[in-house]
Amino acid sequence: MDIRLEDYIEKGSNTEADYYALPDDLRVELIDGVFYDMASPTVEHQRLIGELLVAIRSHIREEKKNCEVLFDVDTKLFPDKEDTIVRPDLFVVCNPEIIDKRINGAPDWIIEVASPGNSNNDYLRKLSLYKRAGVKEYWIVDPMEQKVLTYWLPDEDFHLKVHTLTDIVPVGLCEGFTIDFSQIA
Repeated sequence: MDIRLEDYIEKGSNTEADYYALPDDLRVELIDGVFYDMASPTVEHQRLIGELLVAIRSHIREEKKNCEVLFDVDTKLFPDKEDTIVRPDLFVVCNPEIIDKRINGAPDWIIEVASPGNSNNDYLRKLSLYKRAGVKEYWIVDPMEQKVLTYWLPDEDFHLKVHTLTDIVPVGLCEGFTIDFSQIA
């Protein structure tokens, strides 16, 4: 029997309970009460995440000992709301109080690798969502477009910088820390 996401959808009215009642083999995120299908990661996607994880983790261990690098974990961005749970590709949390079996609050830095059939989700929906949640830094790594978009939230609004996959990209969260994408991508 085929399990289809459509069988579980009531547009805009789904909750955390509905999310956790789904079959384990459905890869979805719940945003403002709506389920969104997650594309299965490609090998290139997973390689990028792995390389970024290693680069970030080694720096975080030395310089930001209170921070933790995580990936693909249920993240309830708004602890008091029951209608939004996402699974960022890679993220950094510097507040250990929000880490439990899942993340209960906004990570400090989120990195999403754009997927061919799902890039609008990262460029539009998640950008708006992460801004509302108070994420300080958001990166979109887009291997198809060969670019890295970095959004930094030092005040009321995200500030955007566009880089290529051959650039050395500064990390706003960690002064003096850069990631050399020519060594990763």
